[in-house]
Order: sequence, then C-alpha cells, then structure tokens
Amino acid sequence: MTPMSLSGLTDQQAKEFHEQFKVTYTAFVGLAALAHLFVIAANPWF
Repeated sequence: MTPMSLSGLTDQQAKEFHEQFKVTYTAFVGLAALAHLFVIAANPWF
C-alpha cells in the first residue's frame, strides 16, 4: 500500500496535480497581465 500525505494524494498524484496547476496558473497570470496592459493602453495614467 502506498503511503498518503495529509492531502490524501499519493506522491504520483500530487506531482500530476502540480504539473497541471503550473500550467493553469501560468495561463491565469498571462491573461491577467494582458488585461492589465489593455487597461493601461485604454486609460493611461500619464
């Protein structure tokens, strides 16, 4: 039997989750940065 962590995931499951989390987080940050750039372009503060 494979030992589980506090999250209830095995080591392999945690690694798979982390890989998907990195992709999703990178996409979110990229979209947020793009949205900020559009706002700055539409309404510059200087």
